[in-house]
Amino acid sequence: MNILKETNFTNIGKRKVGKVRDIYIQGDKIILISTDRHSSFDRIIAHIPYKGQVLNQISAFWFEKTKDIVQNHVIEVPDPNVLVAKKCKPLPIEVIVRGYITGTTNTSLWTLYQNGERDFGGFILPDGMKKNQKLDEPVLTPTTKSDEHDRPVTPKEIVREALVSKEIWDEVADKAIKVFKRGQEIALEAGLILVDTKYEFGIDENGKVTLIDEIHTPDSSRYWQAGTYQARIDQGLDPEYFDKEFLRLWFKDNCKPYEDKVLPEAPEEMVQELSRRYIQIFEQITKQKFIKSDNIDILERITNNLRTYIIK
Repeated sequence: MNILKETNFTNIGKRKVGKVRDIYIQGDKIILISTDRHSSFDRIIAHIPYKGQVLNQISAFWFEKTKDIVQNHVIEVPDPNVLVAKKCKPLPIEVIVRGYITGTTNTSLWTLYQNGERDFGGFILPDGMKKNQKLDEPVLTPTTKSDEHDRPVTPKEIVREALVSKEIWDEVADKAIKVFKRGQEIALEAGLILVDTKYEFGIDENGKVTLIDEIHTPDSSRYWQAGTYQARIDQGLDPEYFDKEFLRLWFKDNCKPYEDKVLPEAPEEMVQELSRRYIQIFEQITKQKFIKSDNIDILERITNNLRTYIIK
């Protein structure tokens, strides 16, 4: 199977390894290589064929579709798994945009709402809402960015703690809502509901707000199938969604993923099914046929496509 587990280039910049991407840093640009690593429980639990290509190409699709709203960091996409971006100074906040009241975690909008919370700092929700209901307007629930633990912050706290200036926050908030609404429009045309997402912004060399990292991928966003949404809600069911949780649940059932030094191998049929789902959501979002490049080694292909970025 043609899988990209890691890269170890020594001639395209200093390497920084993230959960899914290997990042190579040059003077004024960064090279982001999306691998097939699948992360959960703060570790790699599997390698999913074509996942890196799907994430990279979906991001490239959305960056192109939203560049008239806010500039982004893309310089070029020289390879299906690679995005070359201009270096920006990341802002110390993540901007989470929500179009529906949903979720099951302790910090989810629905959980907090069920526990009686109505005032969320940047917005107030009315009584009587139901799970998975569409909000009248998308809302922002920003958090700090930390290697240990992200902390929810309100717009007032962002400015008061000088995380960013009021001027920059106002621009980020405005762009985030506009990009999200564009995403919802395009997703709906593809039969999908963009439920919520996470954005990261930076400041470029000219001091301009810039959309960075990734955008509207199935790893950073929640999607529901639009065609069955209302019928399922009427039946008291959860919406039909892109599900990768089944692999995570298998590990929880078969080991102690936070404690065991060595994890069992993920079942091959589950790996293949998750790969199929990533490809399916790529094709539905982009309305393009996913092209598998199985006739050439991925590392060899990336090496060839990054020749112009070699540092001599």
